[in-house]
Amino acid sequence: MTIVLDHGYDPKYFEPMSRSPIESMAISEFKATCLAVLERVRSTGVPLLITRRGIPVAEIIPPPLPASDPEWFGSMRGTATITGDVVSPVAGAKEWEALKE
Repeated sequence: MTIVLDHGYDPKYFEPMSRSPIESMAISEFKATCLAVLERVRSTGVPLLITRRGIPVAEIIPPPLPASDPEWFGSMRGTATITGDVVSPVAGAKEWEALKE
């Protein structure tokens, strides 16, 4: 009896969801209901294939999710200035209470 434990690559966890059959719509119907269709794709996240006489012309895909707060990290860049030595102590050794006997 052989037991194989595979702790390696598992595509179901690392690959994006496999593309299921995509919904399609004729270009004339898309033209008539364009704004509603775009809102549906945005809200549901389901892409839509636009066809002309059965031939794919365009694919409407939902926008990527916005970053949670992209502007906070690095927002203070360029606002600080270094004046003087940043490595040496602020006060001399004679002024430290811990070193006084």
